[in-house]
Amino acid sequence: MPRPALRTRSLRKIRKKLPGGGSIIHYIKKKPKKPACANCGKPLHGVASGLTSKIRSLSKSKKRPERPYGGNLCSKCTKKEIKKKLR
Repeated sequence: MPRPALRTRSLRKIRKKLPGGGSIIHYIKKKPKKPACANCGKPLHGVASGLTSKIRSLSKSKKRPERPYGGNLCSKCTKKEIKKKLR
């Protein structure tokens, strides 16, 4: 049985074969998914992806684009949203 810190579903389990024929389980942190558009679900460009601890150290301009709905909607959906608001 793994030690208590490794008994969680938040870790990815990878089974490795050993040279002697046995096997062992390596526990690795799961990588988060790429940020996606709230409307269409396409991956967002210009938005940092990775562990939150790494993203926290980035500057604000590197985290998301500097435009309305930046980091929330893709460029096409942003255009549609702005046109809809102006009408």
